[in-house]
Amino acid sequence: MSSLSEQPASPGLSTHPNEPPRFNVVVIGASAGGIAALRRVLGDLPLPFPVAIMVVLHLSPDRPSVLTQVLARFTRMSVLWAEEGAALCPGIVYVAPRDRHLTFTAAGNISLVRSAAVHYSRPSVDILFASAARAFGSNVVAVVLTGNGQDGSAGAVAVHDAGGVVIAQDERSSEYFGMPREAIESGSVTRVVSLDAMALTLHRIVTLGAASLDD
Repeated sequence: MSSLSEQPASPGLSTHPNEPPRFNVVVIGASAGGIAALRRVLGDLPLPFPVAIMVVLHLSPDRPSVLTQVLARFTRMSVLWAEEGAALCPGIVYVAPRDRHLTFTAAGNISLVRSAAVHYSRPSVDILFASAARAFGSNVVAVVLTGNGQDGSAGAVAVHDAGGVVIAQDERSSEYFGMPREAIESGSVTRVVSLDAMALTLHRIVTLGAASLDD
């Protein structure tokens, strides 16, 4: 497995805005240290970003969250709480609300579910990733960012098995490496990437396809 930790994607990346994106959705999971990592990734993404981004960050079920407002300060993309039945719009960041799993219907719309917690978490990264794999098949890019525990590893396997791309944050740039490490050890990760290179790597994959990782 190779890493982009020492090979940041080129800032001069050329894209063709009239061509359709190679994927339908980017799904991102994080836990401890995740706010700082998400701020960096979203803030660094080249705009316009051609697909929707779905985010699960482990949140306390007992306290109101201002996560969308916090993340919105660092990006020109719209950052919204995910709402039941909403259709995905390119260039929008949808964040799982506290105490609900973020999933997709067969038609690809958002569905919020209050089923059992997974790895003590609701929302769960595993639930988001697995649902995305079922709804969108190979047209999913999944990202496992910093966090403790193993949430995201089973979902990463589901995305990989459906033909999607799985990216994990590298150990050096992770505040907590538990979640990325578990995903990597599952054998489902396509590429391990530093936080510095994450945004441009995602843009490259979505606009040019997974084969661009081999360039």
